[in-house]
Amino acid sequence: MTAILAKPAVPASVAPHDDDMVICVRGLRNQFGEQVVHEHLDLDVRRGEILGVVGGSGTGKSVLLRSIIGLQTPSAGEVTVFGEQMLGREETEARNVRRRWGVLFQNGALFSTLTVAENVQVPLREYYRRLDATLLDEIAGYKIAMSGLGPEAGPKYPSELSGGMRKRAALARALSLDPELLFLDEPTAGLDPIGAAAFDSLIKSLKDILGLTVFLITHDLDTLYAICDRVAVIADRKVVAVGTIPELLALDQPWIQEYFNGPRGRTAAKGAETLHEEAEERASRAAPPAVQADARG
Repeated sequence: MTAILAKPAVPASVAPHDDDMVICVRGLRNQFGEQVVHEHLDLDVRRGEILGVVGGSGTGKSVLLRSIIGLQTPSAGEVTVFGEQMLGREETEARNVRRRWGVLFQNGALFSTLTVAENVQVPLREYYRRLDATLLDEIAGYKIAMSGLGPEAGPKYPSELSGGMRKRAALARALSLDPELLFLDEPTAGLDPIGAAAFDSLIKSLKDILGLTVFLITHDLDTLYAICDRVAVIADRKVVAVGTIPELLALDQPWIQEYFNGPRGRTAAKGAETLHEEAEERASRAAPPAVQADARG
């Protein structure tokens, strides 16, 4: 399979239907005054994958996310999520789709006057207004634990948390409605390498255990190598290519080559290779003797 290069926009209404396609964007145009951010942008996100979205500063990665979740109204185009057209829908109809996703915004975007537990309860109170306080507390505690935080984090305010803890608290809120689809906007930005790697591992585990589809905006090359199944590259106001990292590296596209083959890209690739070799070594040591003998030939 090779990386998919950008093609002329095809309306979602006439595009082939695919039950494995969770997000389908066709012909998207976003414009702010005279500045055109997106033009004829197409993108598909498959069920069960972690799709990384990369691009230079100002290419509109977060604008794309906001367009998909309904916080930004595009000038033109179509956005389909779970087979449902999202643009121009009645609010009641859109809510039924929105409850199936969770969002971790840049910097967490936690409500500063609410505790961590109360932040996690916000979506629950919006969509399930009859839940009593005891059940709300139980659900919040469960989601906080899923994010890797201890129970002592629940009554704390965002200002009392470290940067990494705020990210996890925001993740707990994104998971509060048991979503099928998770949007993450620069989730490891500002974290130290150890914290970023731990967060990547958490996302991968949650994806595998819960069967999530993940739309992930990032600049972190280590994240791309560690957990992303495919990567979409935004340049020249559209998605210019989508594929695995090896597939993208085979393309003669200047930004892609500079991004992945620059000093940081080479370091991330070497790190991923080392981790892969270590994982294979651990698996080999854990295998029964007969299997080890067969592996050695």
